[in-house]
Amino acid sequence: MATVIKRKTEEESQDIVSENSEHYVLVLCNDDINSFEYVMRTLVSICKHTKEQAEQCAMITHYKGKCDIKIGAFDELVEIKRILIDKGLTVIVEKL
Repeated sequence: MATVIKRKTEEESQDIVSENSEHYVLVLCNDDINSFEYVMRTLVSICKHTKEQAEQCAMITHYKGKCDIKIGAFDELVEIKRILIDKGLTVIVEKL
């Protein structure tokens, strides 16, 4: 009996990569060390947030203890996490 192998088209493969590439979230955790202003400046410069986004994330983190700050591919988020940790923020990467 012959085995039939169906190959995915390039377009189908790209769809799979797109779906799998954004299954992680970078989460900012509250701390008692960094000021709102510092957190906001850091989110604007590193995560490319607008000032309004950064302010909202800082407030949510302060009142709820954590806030999702970026969704993306695992490798991308791990690199941003490393930079934010070097800046003194507490962040984690979680699977969605």
